[in-house]
Amino acid sequence: MKLCQGQVWKQGREYIRIVKLERLAVEYKSMVSLNTREGSLVQTSKKDFCRLLKGAHLLALDKKAPVARNQADAAAGSQ
Repeated sequence: MKLCQGQVWKQGREYIRIVKLERLAVEYKSMVSLNTREGSLVQTSKKDFCRLLKGAHLLALDKKAPVARNQADAAAGSQ
């Protein structure tokens, strides 16, 4: 399982978004709805986080967002 910062996983009725990914720790946000983005921040070990994700499904990332960010960074760097 390859974890990346910003990934969103669906576990039952709950959505789990990786906020901060470190070597041995993960900070994630547990949300009921992706529209409101309201939820609680939780810090745990990477091992416990992987156990939490058993049976969860990774949601597809929006491929347009990183391109837009890169264009904005390029425009800011040229000034």
